[in-house]
Amino acid sequence: MAEPTKKTLPRVDLPADVRLDTLAVREGLPPSPWGENSEALFLTSSFVHPDAATAAARFANEEEAFVYSRFSNPTVTMMERRLAALEGTEACIGTSSGMSAILLLVMALLKAGDHVICSQSVFGSTIKLLQGEFGKFGVQTTFVPQSDVGAWAAAVQPNTKLLFAESPTNPLTEVCDIRALAEIAHANGALLAVDNCFCSPALQKPAALGADIIMHSGTKYLDGQGRVIAGALCASAAIVNEKFVPVMRSAGMSLSPFNAWVVLKGMETLSIRMQAQSARALQLAEWLEAQPQVARVYYPGLKSHPQHELAMAQQGGSGGAVVSFIVKGEGAEAGRKNAFHVIDSTRICSITANLGDTKTTITHPASTSHGRVTENQRLAAGITQGMIRVAVGLDDIADIQADLARGLSTLTA
Repeated sequence: MAEPTKKTLPRVDLPADVRLDTLAVREGLPPSPWGENSEALFLTSSFVHPDAATAAARFANEEEAFVYSRFSNPTVTMMERRLAALEGTEACIGTSSGMSAILLLVMALLKAGDHVICSQSVFGSTIKLLQGEFGKFGVQTTFVPQSDVGAWAAAVQPNTKLLFAESPTNPLTEVCDIRALAEIAHANGALLAVDNCFCSPALQKPAALGADIIMHSGTKYLDGQGRVIAGALCASAAIVNEKFVPVMRSAGMSLSPFNAWVVLKGMETLSIRMQAQSARALQLAEWLEAQPQVARVYYPGLKSHPQHELAMAQQGGSGGAVVSFIVKGEGAEAGRKNAFHVIDSTRICSITANLGDTKTTITHPASTSHGRVTENQRLAAGITQGMIRVAVGLDDIADIQADLARGLSTLTA
């Protein structure tokens, strides 16, 4: 006698060959019986069941249904399905923030004695979480140069379970060879996780290059307007359902339905925003290279970028929307003073460490995003006191150039 088919949640009826921009506005869940065209926001902590037996079946995961919003909510599911579709993965799980996504990743996949290889150029909080917090529980981490494939391979140990990379990195925009890292990971029985925050699936799809897990801070480009905090992990259905969901049910680093709804709607304009902001970023990077007060510009779209060709191949020919540069100044003290002067002279750019907003933001990475790591860790990653990061929004680029010129042109040393 055949086993009864497990009841599952319905799917949106879309042709199998629809493209990314269509998925970005259509994928999710079918509308409710009311026939709404804009996705509904389900603000509820729990869901009612028709009888005790059905409730038992649903809690035992014998029937796919919404049970409790800590780990299952229609609005969150819509966001998860849409992001998975854009990334080209089978499944996705939303989290309360980008950092909670990394927390879930490590809690679900690693144990005491396991080893992680991580780029030394990643976001400062990622370094602190891996080295500091998980180090206390016996998870070992080796940090290697982002673009040195040989260093990644040489760092592999018998207990290596995970390789973790950002591409491009924050704030140096260093690019890693995702396909090469995937080969190293898989040859040694490990998984590759890639933070795709800077590019988003509009520009780069790590899963197509061999990555097993794609991590997102939905706070950035997925939302796109700096409104909410959100995170996500995209992976195979087996990894999401068998590894991530059980930890989420117990630990509850849950994405709220409201924040999921905001990110869901933000993804509708993701592609056109990324195209427009990347084009403006390239203009700004080229302009900065011509400024005598600028020592160096970091932007994958520039031919001067060390991984320019690789970035163009992996990122759909786009450099993304983040530009970092170093102002001239002898020594750390002068570099910091000059960087602060340029930042404080702006009247349009928002001085904030967030990025991915339609409003252009500017920050001093050494004292903000990487302020909690040691000076040696900052210098190993190439983050000097004279560095400034600009996340280009949708402002008129001529206005942003004039905003930066106000400070650059008045540097005294």
